[in-house]
Amino acid sequence: MHIAPFLYLLAQLFVLEPPKTAIVPIVPKVVEDSLAKYVYLSFDDGPLPGTSNCIDVCTELNVEATFFEIAMHQSRSKYAKSLYNRILENETLFTLSNHSYSHTYGKYKEFYHRPDTALVDFLLAKNILKPTNNLVRLPGNNAWNTLNGKRTSALVRPLVKKLDSAGFNVMGWDLEWHFDKRGKPVQSAAYVASMVDTLFKYNQTMVKNHLVILMHDQMYRTSTDSAKLAEMIGLLKQNPHYQFRKLTAYPGLKNGGR
Repeated sequence: MHIAPFLYLLAQLFVLEPPKTAIVPIVPKVVEDSLAKYVYLSFDDGPLPGTSNCIDVCTELNVEATFFEIAMHQSRSKYAKSLYNRILENETLFTLSNHSYSHTYGKYKEFYHRPDTALVDFLLAKNILKPTNNLVRLPGNNAWNTLNGKRTSALVRPLVKKLDSAGFNVMGWDLEWHFDKRGKPVQSAAYVASMVDTLFKYNQTMVKNHLVILMHDQMYRTSTDSAKLAEMIGLLKQNPHYQFRKLTAYPGLKNGGR
């Protein structure tokens, strides 16, 4: 009997395979920019002539922005609704938020002296616009009410309290690009960009390193004026530490902004 081959075969049955080494994927570390400063572009009063150009400029330059819409304007025409839908369809870049139903019908003091009626106005806008966030901006008034800061005038304080109780974040602004009687930008693009630099430098924003710019859609109706918007954004993009964000990413929002 041939014992050796038999023992060899038997030994093979008990040979253990060497343990397999687990392959752990190498995940690159995300290095946060410790010098980052966040810019929030916000456009009010749309949908209006000019809204389309705002959408186009931000899309072409790939920057995030927030559109505070007036529900009455959205309901006026198929064209207005198409602009509204263009904002909603680009969730990567844009957020659509509540800027009231009526924009006070131009009667600011009367509107704010009746806070219960004004709250209903915002709730109506919410039902029409159906935003996916709880951000509101008051017509013609720079008021703030978030977890990180509260700043209101006596005129609007009663309404702000009611909006707060209803779960809204009231969003103001740090810098406004003004328009003239014809609805055209007053300051140059270079001036606005320099003001952003200055406000950051001297920490003159509601929240440190976070700056909200207020603009109005109608300011950019013409190609000449929308080019100024593109120029301003281009100047800001030259700073490697400036990052554009939607206001839903603003720090200190109640309920995470939803």
